[in-house]
Amino acid sequence: MITMSPRAPGVRVKRLARALYVYAALEDFVLLYPVYALLFAETGLSVSEISSLFIVGAVTGMLLEVPSGAWADAVSRRLLLSIGPLLAAAGFALWFLFPSYWMFALGFVLWNAGASLRSGSLEALVYEELVRLDAAERYATIMGRVRAVGLVSVAAATAAAAPVLAFGGYFALGTASVLTCLLCALAGTALPETRGEAGAAVPASPEGAVSSLPEQPEQPEQSEERSERSVAPRAAEASDSPPEEASGRYVAVLRAGLAEVRDNRPVRGALLLVSVVTAIWGGLEEYVPLLAAATGVSETAVPMLVLVVWGGVAAGGLLAGVAGRLPVRTFAVLLAVASLAMAAGALTRQPVGLVLVGAGFCVFQLSSVIADARLQQTITGPSRATVTSLAGIGMDGGTVLVYGVYAAVSSFTGHGVVFALFAVPYLCVALAMAYGGRGGAAPTR
Repeated sequence: MITMSPRAPGVRVKRLARALYVYAALEDFVLLYPVYALLFAETGLSVSEISSLFIVGAVTGMLLEVPSGAWADAVSRRLLLSIGPLLAAAGFALWFLFPSYWMFALGFVLWNAGASLRSGSLEALVYEELVRLDAAERYATIMGRVRAVGLVSVAAATAAAAPVLAFGGYFALGTASVLTCLLCALAGTALPETRGEAGAAVPASPEGAVSSLPEQPEQPEQSEERSERSVAPRAAEASDSPPEEASGRYVAVLRAGLAEVRDNRPVRGALLLVSVVTAIWGGLEEYVPLLAAATGVSETAVPMLVLVVWGGVAAGGLLAGVAGRLPVRTFAVLLAVASLAMAAGALTRQPVGLVLVGAGFCVFQLSSVIADARLQQTITGPSRATVTSLAGIGMDGGTVLVYGVYAAVSSFTGHGVVFALFAVPYLCVALAMAYGGRGGAAPTR
């Protein structure tokens, strides 16, 4: 009889983490990231028009979040993680090949459609793989590192953007961004997914009842072989099923996810927390290049200032595992200090102020990771990606509000003042955490 080494689960966790790091690095190594707001401005768009593009993208995400999340619970999540970057590549190509308001808008639709396919799918895939490997407690640490890798990749792309922009202009930046997205799609096919066959996870009944995910017993001699290769995407298997069965499976997982949010109070609280904490800084990040340009530096220096802020965001991802063990009130104080730091840095109107903005974003990022970990821990049903996508809707809705407020306020004041105003909601969250008992950071191990 062949027995499995006790080290095998640890090896497979590392293998999963490596695949995730490669995917995250390629997903975010997009040279257009730090300067696309400048591309829009140079094309002749006003701040209000640029904000309307951000709103188009966010609304697209809101409309597609839950359908794509339910789809990820019914078919192969790995397949969706591979398709997403292809849509982003098409959107970026439109930006630099046909620069105009409507092509920018269509590009945002494609980009956010791809992001919707990834949103929920990645978190659910990672959490369930870790559960299968008896390593669920490592979720916050691994996902924090995944986000940090992605943000380091953004930082590297930001550093590379300045010389590439000076040498080849936006065409060179766009071409490099499209190629990176194609490589990311390829990397997505290497992500492990061992949830079992399509349709087995959530069978539908006439009443819409959903059973829990069945365990797929695995012989010891087969375990290592299955970890070496990827199972066939369940989308391909689902295509062999009758359309009625596939439709019933989709509706079943959608109902299960909505029911869990409706009936599970901890899930609702975690959804609210992750939505609020992430939406504000997630919206403000789009305006960081404009905040940097408002300090008076040259266009080629803007990516370097953006890099400072993204360095803080990357640090937040790396520190999430440690910060998750802080007492709630201690973390609330940290969040309050971070919000004040962002406000002070933005109001200086000096390049050095971006350091304080980056420090604030560092805490905002680790707050997002911790909130996501809490959400994953509270989900108990089979529609994990669907529930996670509902959090995405909350984030997108909050982000749309940020864009709208930013567009309105920026019409009569500077970017620094607008950033400072958005520190107020974080102060409110910090107060709620300090006086609300358990309503703070998620416990992580």
